[in-house]
Amino acid sequence: MANDSLDFHLFGGRTMLKWETRYKIAFGIASALLYLHEESGQYVVHRDIKSSNIILDSDSNAKLGDFGLARLMDEDQLRAKTTGLAGTWGYMAPEYVRTGKATKGSDVFSFGVMALEIACGRRPTEPEYEGPHVPLVAWVWESYGNERLHDVADKTLRMEFDMKEMECLIIVELWCAHPDRNLRPSIRQAMQVLSFEAPLPNLPKKIPVQWRIQDQN
Repeated sequence: MANDSLDFHLFGGRTMLKWETRYKIAFGIASALLYLHEESGQYVVHRDIKSSNIILDSDSNAKLGDFGLARLMDEDQLRAKTTGLAGTWGYMAPEYVRTGKATKGSDVFSFGVMALEIACGRRPTEPEYEGPHVPLVAWVWESYGNERLHDVADKTLRMEFDMKEMECLIIVELWCAHPDRNLRPSIRQAMQVLSFEAPLPNLPKKIPVQWRIQDQN
């Protein structure tokens, strides 16, 4: 693709994505997930949503790539299918790390982390980290609780962004990256808020502590 990966632009240090482009990228990947989860006629879980798997075309339209770990799921199954743990630390939902059961919810979690990278310009974890807790989510949630979301905005933007969109994106992505999968939105619900067709979710001021919650299946 003409413009390389999202990871390259966020962390490669050579270019700076403007805010309107970042918001368009986040919404574009949400649209891709909506197609996989609800509109393709099949139920597909990607399992490896991360900034290096988001490719940009010449107009900076986002494309979701690398389907090597994707799995076709059975929508009628009452229990999530055990697929075996695969993906990238920092983007994997805590219940997926624990059980190896990939779901739409685990994709939504990964999307939430990836979109926080877009807003904050930070990676979710340190390169050597391996575990279910995601420091980026905890850091942003703390700023949300302190009503200082502007503090987490990517400094390279130099405050040149739409504050309403920035707050919307960050709050929606915290919702998507909620450690309790039962309290995450569907990707359709997330898109409705991102397009300002639904109100912002009411999240707790402190991040919930149940990163290893009990499996409810």
